[in-house]
Amino acid sequence: MELNSLTKNNKKKIRVGRGIGSGRGKTSSRGHKGQKSRSGVAIKSFEGGQMPLYRRLPKRGFKSIKKESTAILNLSKIQSILDKTKNEIKKNLDLKILKEKKLINKKFLKLKILGSGEIKNNIEISAHFASKQALNKIEKAGGKISIIKK
Repeated sequence: MELNSLTKNNKKKIRVGRGIGSGRGKTSSRGHKGQKSRSGVAIKSFEGGQMPLYRRLPKRGFKSIKKESTAILNLSKIQSILDKTKNEIKKNLDLKILKEKKLINKKFLKLKILGSGEIKNNIEISAHFASKQALNKIEKAGGKISIIKK
């Protein structure tokens, strides 16, 4: 005798709505009327009266409609750009040049320079914002940074 024939499930599927004698007739165990008695309806995110997950979690932050996209460059990134031979950036560096060379995305409208890393080359940078640390490091390297006011 095979093992499969011994473990076979012989239970019949309960067919609801097949008359009063079946024990699951008329309303098919769905009660009377209402949204839940209809077919194809599920109450989304309803957890049986328990506070739903989306209401238990705190609201966080907001999305500003006026958000201006600003490209952020660290000094270490600028130095790596200057070190690469394929980029012919020698003296000046600004948003327009970075976009032309496809070093940053074209969606950016402003440029911000941050002071993480070191810079060795003396270079003239024009940006919309710059941190104090970045200003100090660029001036130490013999470069110059000009802030664009708009």
